[in-house]
Amino acid sequence: MSLKDQITEDMKTAMRAKDSERLGTIRLLQAAMKQKEVDERIVLDDAAVVAIVDKLIKQRKDSITAFESAGRQDLADKEKAEMAVLQAYLPERMSAEETLAAVKAIVAEVGASGPGDMGKVMGVVKTRLAGKADMGQVSAAVKAALAG
Repeated sequence: MSLKDQITEDMKTAMRAKDSERLGTIRLLQAAMKQKEVDERIVLDDAAVVAIVDKLIKQRKDSITAFESAGRQDLADKEKAEMAVLQAYLPERMSAEETLAAVKAIVAEVGASGPGDMGKVMGVVKTRLAGKADMGQVSAAVKAALAG
């Protein structure tokens, strides 16, 4: 079963269970997926769905930070609940050590020598590690590998 089909099934389950918070979050995800399909006239595969989920989670993290700094814990809690639902659709993430090892292998493969080659390395890293690793962690690993 594709990830897109799994999301649809989870929406039906949430409807039957009358779980309005989960249903709202899943509908938000489906709207984002549909928007991407219509805008680009494509059919999303699992990798594209994971990219959308990643983007939505990043938006939730930014919102949580903003709400907590503004003293709106009620809204921050709502965003945290949505983020928990969305994280269920992400594949297992690589650990920091695995990410660093993968980045070092790519740096050696590309032949990068210094910080000036970061763009070249990030291009390869994004295609190979998208959805598998936290991109903030990946960026830090690339900087460390190119600096050292």
